[in-house]
Amino acid sequence: MKPRHVLGISGGKDSAALAIYLRTKYPELDLEYYTCDTGKELDETYQLIDNLEVFLGKKILKLRAVENSPEDPFDHYLKIYGGYLPSSGSRWCTKKLKLDPFEQFVGTTPVVSYVGIRGDEDREGYISKKTNIQSIFPFRKNIWSEDVVTKALSNSNLPNILDLYTSIELEDRSSRFESLLRQPVDMSFLLSKKLDMLLDVHTKDLNRLVFSWLKQTSYPLADEEFFPLIENDEILVRADIFRLLEESGVGVPAYYKQIEFEVKQLKGTYSRSRSGCYFCFFQQKIEWVWLFEQHPDRFWKAVEYEKDGYTWNQEERLIDLIEPSRMQRIKEDYLKKSTSNSPNSPFLLDTIGEEEGAGCAACFV
Repeated sequence: MKPRHVLGISGGKDSAALAIYLRTKYPELDLEYYTCDTGKELDETYQLIDNLEVFLGKKILKLRAVENSPEDPFDHYLKIYGGYLPSSGSRWCTKKLKLDPFEQFVGTTPVVSYVGIRGDEDREGYISKKTNIQSIFPFRKNIWSEDVVTKALSNSNLPNILDLYTSIELEDRSSRFESLLRQPVDMSFLLSKKLDMLLDVHTKDLNRLVFSWLKQTSYPLADEEFFPLIENDEILVRADIFRLLEESGVGVPAYYKQIEFEVKQLKGTYSRSRSGCYFCFFQQKIEWVWLFEQHPDRFWKAVEYEKDGYTWNQEERLIDLIEPSRMQRIKEDYLKKSTSNSPNSPFLLDTIGEEEGAGCAACFV
């Protein structure tokens, strides 16, 4: 059975840019687009999805975890969980509002899922435990998921992969590539090192080899005669993402726009660093301040959820966070980090030294 090709639109910049990139570079891919709507997104998120639909010329299917409830999906499940707010230690929102609707959407048919993790990010992202779902990462040098690489380049598969190497058509049969391929993985030559070195020598040939191996497996791509992304060796980083959004006319979500603020005669800028629910518990303190000052209505709605001892931040309640002296200290701390870590960067994530989405890789949907 031929696999379905799907792309989850989170409402953030990376997944939107991935949709633009694939539509432009690989129009032959029959992609299905979807988004998991929690009912708690910022208006700018919904605007981005509308803009993207115009560019793609195709509807983005809106998945909701609860179809017949009078409440938004988040509120529906919050009642089921007895008012227990999600947190980094209990991400029921991720499972119930994102992953479950996604896996129900794909069902049991073979599916290739495209994920917008960039080439400048060091993370794997969500990998489904369902064997009918295979993840592909077009922006990275290594487009394959960790499970695929681990099996293909394992020592136990070495005789098989070498046989494939001698039998398939490659662009450049370099002695260096073959030598690396023949070298077993051990404590002094880790699989990650082997992968990086093979990619450095010839990305496209490694892709051809892995794709040929996949045809011997039960992975969804086994039933594809050809997969165009094996011929791609581009690496896209943050700057490329913003360029794609601007040049396409889709535009960058408004919450990424840097807004000036001043504290103790020092000026700085802040913005939101991620898509997702406006009360996401992975937000930095400066982002809560941004929400309070830029979207006060949403901030006060987030405050209403804090009761019975449940808070969005383990350290403090939102009502305490916006005390004038506390907000001033948060801004001062943020400016110090901005100056010491990355004084020339306009991006919040660069200045705080954390990767976007690192806390919740599943929110790509």
